[in-house]
Amino acid sequence: MTKLKTISIKGKQYVSVNERLKYFRENHKGYSLETEVIEVTGESALMKAIIRDDKQNLVATGVAREVRTDTNSFVNKTSYVENCETSAWGRALANFGIGIDETVASADEVVNAINTPEKKVEQPTAIEVMEAMTSSDNVAKVTKLFTASLKYKWTEEESNNISDCKANCVTNLLAPLTNENS
Repeated sequence: MTKLKTISIKGKQYVSVNERLKYFRENHKGYSLETEVIEVTGESALMKAIIRDDKQNLVATGVAREVRTDTNSFVNKTSYVENCETSAWGRALANFGIGIDETVASADEVVNAINTPEKKVEQPTAIEVMEAMTSSDNVAKVTKLFTASLKYKWTEEESNNISDCKANCVTNLLAPLTNENS
């Protein structure tokens, strides 16, 4: 069995959504990951991801709803439809059993937990913060999420992992620009 790329948080191994998706594609030939658009308006999106086996039997689902005007979401202001689909995929893959640890949180749920000062919100896990950074689609969003995460108390290992994740995310997002200018 292929070992999935993980990030170690307090001795627990976490697999990001993009790694789960790669694993699914490489190890479940003939299976499908489908998106059912339930509703898309100018303000919100509701989608269901469906995983079917090679005989077209339903084996897992995941549902997500994203709101464009969610003030706690960096991504939704411009990409709430795409984020909704990605969130649904992540939930379906987790429900299928790929790369889950203790939580099945979307990137936006992590952002909401970090950026909701009015409410007493439990600190997100370092894993959830890194998942949100990995899901972000530009450097500014990764940086904002990283900056927001600084208000929490992390262990030294968690702080280092979050910083490393930010650096890797920024490097990966800038790589296409660097290659174009070479």
